[in-house]
Amino acid sequence: MFEYSFLQHYWWFLISLIGGILVFLLFVQGGQSMIFSLAKTKEHRIILINALGRKWEYTFTTLVTFGGALFASFPLFYSTSFGGAYWVWMAILFCFVIQAVAYEYHSKPGNTYGMKTYRWFLFINGLLGTFLIGVAVATFFTGSEFGVNKGNIINNVTNDPLALTISRWQNAWHGLEALANFRNLSLGLTVFFLARTLACLFFINRLQDQDMVKRSRKFLLYNGLPFVVFFLVFVIWTFLSEGFAVNPATNEVYMEQYKYFNNLIEMPVVFALFVIGVLAVLYGIGRSLMSEKFSYGIFFAGVGTVLTVCCLLLITGFNNTAYYPSTYDLQASLTIQNSSSSEFTLTAMTYVSFLVPFVLAYIVYAWSALERKKFDSKDLKEDGHVY
Repeated sequence: MFEYSFLQHYWWFLISLIGGILVFLLFVQGGQSMIFSLAKTKEHRIILINALGRKWEYTFTTLVTFGGALFASFPLFYSTSFGGAYWVWMAILFCFVIQAVAYEYHSKPGNTYGMKTYRWFLFINGLLGTFLIGVAVATFFTGSEFGVNKGNIINNVTNDPLALTISRWQNAWHGLEALANFRNLSLGLTVFFLARTLACLFFINRLQDQDMVKRSRKFLLYNGLPFVVFFLVFVIWTFLSEGFAVNPATNEVYMEQYKYFNNLIEMPVVFALFVIGVLAVLYGIGRSLMSEKFSYGIFFAGVGTVLTVCCLLLITGFNNTAYYPSTYDLQASLTIQNSSSSEFTLTAMTYVSFLVPFVLAYIVYAWSALERKKFDSKDLKEDGHVY
């Protein structure tokens, strides 16, 4: 029923969309990174933690879904990146594990380490979790040092497990070398400050405490400005740089000047959605800064974030582009054609994916039911579960 090429593009689109939703939900981590700065009193810290605590599972679940979708639809990427750049991915996983532990035990009576330790866990998750995700995603544009040889499985006659390895990382840093690339760092800082900016907008919209709302507007400026600066640095640098293009006739990977900007121009719908997304984010931030009565910036910036991130991921995989390029061996670069699951697997997954809109509709309904009124410290006395 579905052509193989359509299925590959369809699943890269779904992954890009999930990635956009994940970056938006990182406002939870952004709020946690301000636990010692935005919240100055004990009561304000309790308010901040509990306002975010009612949302942290959304981010965690979306992260797991993002990884699971990549594993199922593009397994060669999963084995290459997660099996090669494992220090970065292990650090990200560690950050999210300690977040789950912190929310579970923060307010438990007689907890072993005390509230302050678990607050530091939340802070570490907010700081490193967002930054490292940005750095890892930036390698989709800048490349990584790995080699791929699918013939190892066919040609191996030694029964040596190492000889069966398809992908091999070509340095001892195993992903940490990405931290030495300033363009990677710029996207890491972009995601970090974006998460904090979205958190400020979330607090402005959801909190009843006017002192916290006032401080959130002040912190919105402090974080929104560096976010815009680092975002522009990354986007302009990327659009003016060479990209990893693929010859559709020969599948040869080669460097093309302005490749990612060309992708936007050659895909008008993606270009339009990218511009709308960027403008929506800027409108949400700017309007919230200019008007103290405006509290809906999170909706504009949230939708804008999803659109912008989704479009950035789309231009790494669509239009004959290697989405996970190798700087060690250009021809080892991964594309949505050479790294996807079988046609049968993608077809079966596609039918299951048709249930996703119903799941999203339920999530939106549940979210709206929980957000009928602004969050207030008085709610903690009536709530049976306090983080």
